[in-house]
Order: sequence, then C-alpha cells, then structure tokens
Amino acid sequence: MAASSSSCLSVLLASWLVCAACLFVSGNASGAAHRVVDPEWHPATATWYGSAEGDGSDGGACGYGTLVDVVPMKARVGAVSPVLFKSGEGCGACYKVRCLDHGVCSRRAVTVIVTDECPGGVCAGGRTHFDLSGAAFGRLAVAGAGGQLRDRGEINVVFRRTACRYGGKNIAFHVNEGSTSFWLSLLVEFEDGDGDIGSMQLKQANSAQWRDMQHVWGATWSLTPGPLVGPFSVRLTTLSGKQTLTAQDVIPKNWAPKATYTS
Repeated sequence: MAASSSSCLSVLLASWLVCAACLFVSGNASGAAHRVVDPEWHPATATWYGSAEGDGSDGGACGYGTLVDVVPMKARVGAVSPVLFKSGEGCGACYKVRCLDHGVCSRRAVTVIVTDECPGGVCAGGRTHFDLSGAAFGRLAVAGAGGQLRDRGEINVVFRRTACRYGGKNIAFHVNEGSTSFWLSLLVEFEDGDGDIGSMQLKQANSAQWRDMQHVWGATWSLTPGPLVGPFSVRLTTLSGKQTLTAQDVIPKNWAPKATYTS
C-alpha cells in the first residue's frame, strides 16, 4: 500500500512539474518582446550635457528628431560611445544605468534610450560611455543631491540592457522626406523589446518576395530601385536578440513622404 501511495505521489509530482514547465514556457513566449536582454551589470562611465534639468539632445544621430523632446523619450535620451552606438544599429536600445557612490548616488537605476552618438573625447578609444541628459543624470542621485552629482562631471556607473517599453505606443514607420517610388527611406520608432535593428526587409503589394533594405544611418533604412508599389509590409530582425517582427501592410498604397504609419 505504501509503495502504491508513493507511486501515485510520484506521478502527481511529475504531472505538476510538467504543468509548471508548460506555464513557464507559455509565459516566456507571450512576454518575449518584453524580456530583459541582459541581467548582468557591466562597468562604464557617464557624463551629462545640455541644461541641468534638460531633456538632452535635440534630435540626435539616430534621426528621431523632435520625438526626443516628448514622452515617452523625454528626459530618457542618451548619447553613447561608438561601442554601444554600433554605427547606428544600436539606436533605440534601452539600458538601465546606476551610479556607485553610495554617499550621493541612489540605488535606483535610470532607464536610458539610445538616441545619439558621443564620438569623441571621453567616448573615444573603445570606452563604454553614456552621455546623459541633465535630467537623467540628476536622477541617479539621492533626493536633493542631483546638483552635487552633476558637479562631479564624469562618474563611474554600471549598466545593463533592458527591454524597451513604450506604453500606449505602437511600433511606427516614418517615411523620410525625399522618398519616392524609386527610393523608399523608413525610420523605425517605438520598437518595444530589444529596441535595436539588425536587418530590415520590405514586401510590396501582391508579392511574396521580401527584399532586403539597406541601413543608411541611425535608425533609418532604405530600399532601391523601383518602382515600388504599396501597400508595403515591413519585417525587421533585432540586432541583439534576433527577434523577428512583421508589420503586415503597415504602409498604405497612397503613402506620402513625411507621414508616419503605425502597426
């Protein structure tokens, strides 16, 4: 009888473990776009620019333009050294940054979105460096010590990749000025999850062929030659996590330069 109870218990335990495993896998799949990319902290340095409580860059090397001045990017933007900028393919990536001096630094990390490049000075020579907005830099400090921390100029920090979350925003494709049916240029905005882009493809109306787009600069990709006929579907693969996202017929047949289309 004891052996029979033990067997039943073993079967129940095994069944519970299988169910738990299924729940774990299901949770991972449904939340893949929001996973933490890198749970480990790495050393770096940080400075700040702009006004003391300002939002940082106006525009920037990623091409986001005035988006950096409004929520959800507002006061969360940052320029990074070339090792993180990755010739523009690092644009849109999100990082958590935390400073280390417990006398003035908070234990709280700030989330920074890569919108610009810091190419020289403290950012040169293969260094891993963040040049933050004055507002973001000040938030690294304990309450009331933001000015004291900014007075230090350059500080030591730790950082890690984190998932980008743009609450209330869908991924968007901005058709850049100058685009025609023979040269289509797209800027990717508000990409949840990894945030960065490793490759991008476009499919025309009534076609099964995905054509590779070329990385131009920042978060901008283009396709030539034409004529190109909409509506267009866009497929992108992230640089860091190799995650694929497809936006079906996201750009309509009657698309226009300088317009933005959401998925």
